[in-house]
Amino acid sequence: MGKQLRNIRGVHDGLPVDVSHWRMIEDAARRIFDRYGYSEVRLPVLEPTELFVRSIGVETDIVSKEMYRFEDRGGDDLCLRPEGTAGAVRAYLQAGLTRAGTQRWYYMGPMFRRERPQKGRLRQFQQIGVELFGPAGPVEDAEALAMARDLLQALGIGDLSFEINSLGCPVCRPGYRYTLVEFLRSKADRLCETCRQRIDSNPMRVMDCKVESCQAELTDAPEMLAHLCQGCDVHFAGLKQGLRAMDVAFYVNPRIVRGLDYYTRTAFEITTDRLGSQSTVIAGGRYDSLVRELGGPDTPAIGFALGLERLAMLLDDAGPRRPDAALVALGNDVSAYALGVAAQMRAADISLVHCGNGSAKNLFKRAHREEVAHVLVVGEDEMQAGEVTVKAMDDGSQQRLSVEKAIAALQAHKNG
Repeated sequence: MGKQLRNIRGVHDGLPVDVSHWRMIEDAARRIFDRYGYSEVRLPVLEPTELFVRSIGVETDIVSKEMYRFEDRGGDDLCLRPEGTAGAVRAYLQAGLTRAGTQRWYYMGPMFRRERPQKGRLRQFQQIGVELFGPAGPVEDAEALAMARDLLQALGIGDLSFEINSLGCPVCRPGYRYTLVEFLRSKADRLCETCRQRIDSNPMRVMDCKVESCQAELTDAPEMLAHLCQGCDVHFAGLKQGLRAMDVAFYVNPRIVRGLDYYTRTAFEITTDRLGSQSTVIAGGRYDSLVRELGGPDTPAIGFALGLERLAMLLDDAGPRRPDAALVALGNDVSAYALGVAAQMRAADISLVHCGNGSAKNLFKRAHREEVAHVLVVGEDEMQAGEVTVKAMDDGSQQRLSVEKAIAALQAHKNG
């Protein structure tokens, strides 16, 4: 026996049960996002490494430790995208859309980070992202959170916490950063190694450390909310007012920070206590300086992202959708007629599996394994009459119907 095949650690196959959940989330996202005027874009998986060095920051864990980076045969420095926002901004700029008015985008697809695999965290993971370019006000921030709330409600997911914070802006953040760094340096000998490394490179990330001993030292740490400039303070007040107007329950969590350098003002997380340490299911915020940092004009923007694998853990275990019916053809003489019946069923939006030709016993076994509600039987008599026998699998009842009436009966059951 040959060597057993295996996949890469932290990279999982999307099998039918997984994809059924992903599609449920994707379909709901498309419906909800459409209500808010968003359009789908499809962005490349491969991007120039420089894009993420410039946007995310060379000192971040994503760039310094986690990116899948390589040089191709032409000598280009490329990577598999670790997140979607930077690529969306690149596409926005390269398409020349900076003067085209507000752009509302969403995208779906895989992202890649070489981090330690754990529950709800993979090296290749499926993500849905939302980006809004143009508006600068708190109304759009509140609507982004409302849209995320609507999506979760559409999926039947409850018991969630909506947490918001303000990260300030280039006017007020430098002063806060100085105050925070001074505080952290006074605590440095009692912080973990990662936090000590971040004091100078990314001090706000220290506030998000999950190590209990670090959190104990940070209880009296200065908070950004107490250092907001007037513009950021007014913006944050407008966000809270907008959320109340749309009946989005929330609470202010001054410890929310973003792992990427480009975020400003609004930051938010939607969390659950059902996934252990990986409690965040949707996260996002405003990034008003990123477009300029990547070579474009000053362009306000806000977005959020969610991981499908993690969100799927909160769905009811419905499993993959079963076909509406299975068809069995009793004998080779009816093969062509049975194929024609199958084609008519599918043209009428009836999902159907053809179990083939052969003995009735074997064919019905195959049909039973499909877990369908109805089996369509085609034999010599049905072919001569232009009919099909429809057998209900729950009670064994059956009736011979014309193909048209059989289609109507299956559609009525499907639409239930």
